[in-house]
Amino acid sequence: MENRDQGKDWILRTQSSGVERIEAFFHGSGYAMHRHDTYALGITMAGVQSFQYKKSLRNSLPGNSMALYPDEPHDGQAGTEVGFRYRMLYVEPAVLQDALGGVALPFIEGGISTDPRMFHALRNLLAQMDGDVEPLQQDDGIFELAAAMNAVSGKRPRRHAADFLAAQRAREYIHAALDRTLTLDELAQSCGRDRWSLTRDFRSFFGTSPYRYLSMRRLDLARRLMAQGQSLAEVAAMAGFADQSHMTRLFTKTYGIAPARWLRMVKPGR
Repeated sequence: MENRDQGKDWILRTQSSGVERIEAFFHGSGYAMHRHDTYALGITMAGVQSFQYKKSLRNSLPGNSMALYPDEPHDGQAGTEVGFRYRMLYVEPAVLQDALGGVALPFIEGGISTDPRMFHALRNLLAQMDGDVEPLQQDDGIFELAAAMNAVSGKRPRRHAADFLAAQRAREYIHAALDRTLTLDELAQSCGRDRWSLTRDFRSFFGTSPYRYLSMRRLDLARRLMAQGQSLAEVAAMAGFADQSHMTRLFTKTYGIAPARWLRMVKPGR
């Protein structure tokens, strides 16, 4: 991808479950003044990304997050001669509102944030540009993003009455569904809780999100199957991963070592 930055301007676009993602590179002027009825939320990956917003010129650097409020005019251009590359997420306010639970939409002053919570949430949602994102993974990301935006905008989180029984039922349901795609709606229905309340419950009692928990249990299963002599392709299918490369990416990201190398190094327990 880096080599493409030396050529013409380009845009890569994907869409999944009503959320649009783009990655783009521009040398000079990218966009004239325009506006969306969605949030425009993204990260600058290289160069200086400049834009007019709220009657001022803003400059976003690598590691910064951008959060442009719905229906606010803005443009986009390179801040230096080398151009800029970025990834952006377009999310309908109603999608975030479901996760926020009926509070006023968060507004990020100036349209740029250096808060690591915002960057982490956006980086997770923008990590996959091929559109191959599991429904539960995307819902987890939306909840994390909504919470980060609310915190960065200075609002206090709303207290809620956590339901341990619902969270426990959801956990048990996850254990029984490791080998297939699982949605937050299905998980919520299984324990009689609405989807976002369940997400808060699960994080409160188990310290992580439902999708993260599902992913780690899949990896636990994968290691057991690998140790039993199953091939990596068979393990990926049996443990609920999209394919072997999906399993390899997550395994390496989680443990810092590729599955094949881990298998060569691990010694049977006594």
